[in-house]
Amino acid sequence: MRYNILTYHIGEGFRNVFKNKKSTAASLCIMIATMLMFGIFFIIGENVNNIMANIEKDQGMQVFIIKDADESEVQEIRDIISTIDGVAEAKIYTKQEALDDLMEKWKDNRDLLEGYSGDSNIFPDSVIVKLTDLEKSADVQNQINQITINGKSYIDEIRSSDKTINALINIANGIRIVTGVLLILLIAISIFIISNTIKLTVHSRRKEISIMKYVGATNSFIRWPFIVEGIIIGVIAALITMLIIYGGYSLVIQKVAESLASIKISVAILSFKQIYKLMLLVYLTLGIGIGALGSSISMKKYLQV
Repeated sequence: MRYNILTYHIGEGFRNVFKNKKSTAASLCIMIATMLMFGIFFIIGENVNNIMANIEKDQGMQVFIIKDADESEVQEIRDIISTIDGVAEAKIYTKQEALDDLMEKWKDNRDLLEGYSGDSNIFPDSVIVKLTDLEKSADVQNQINQITINGKSYIDEIRSSDKTINALINIANGIRIVTGVLLILLIAISIFIISNTIKLTVHSRRKEISIMKYVGATNSFIRWPFIVEGIIIGVIAALITMLIIYGGYSLVIQKVAESLASIKISVAILSFKQIYKLMLLVYLTLGIGIGALGSSISMKKYLQV
């Protein structure tokens, strides 16, 4: 018996979808359009979060230590820095390593730096600091500047890309806010569309519904075919949107990757395979939830719930 009721509800839901082709098509088009808008910002947001995560692994600051500090003092400063909240790694970058790296960059003109070896090395020792969270950059710098050994400060200068860090944080936060606002608008618009679409179906079948109630059909029995109709519309819209985004995003990331390669910028762009599972889950949840909720809202008047 339960199986028969279930198949009846599903069958009626599909029949309603194909019976009201114009209203179904209108609902699908608007839902796809709004889902596409959300999908674009969702993808941008995921890529920004990924870029931010990669930058957090490598981004940090270079803490230069005064020249008269000896090896033990440099090591002690490094140890203190590594205990600061927000520091993922602190590594000593010696004056000799700095000179060697510069020689490597200069290559053909490295003989110009030969006179700076040994005691004539003009480079200071420093500590390369990597952060766990870019937003803690300013706080970490303040704590580093307060480091002293036996009452003496050995910190000469701190170099970091604060402007770049702040810009990235602002961009990431802005995209999160826009994506959240779009999601709310998407839900509101889609519920309105679905509920009004199904209202047309309910209105055209109001006599049938009255008869069903008269012979003893429960509200839930009458309501479920319309809920199924809303869910079907939502799921179809989600799947179509996924296909459109797959084609568009695959083309875009190819062009972006070629452009970045041509100007020698290395940025990790997420492939569609890396995000499609999460996106599909979000879209199906939205489609099913919005469809069911919109249908329930549209039925209240006629079922007097």
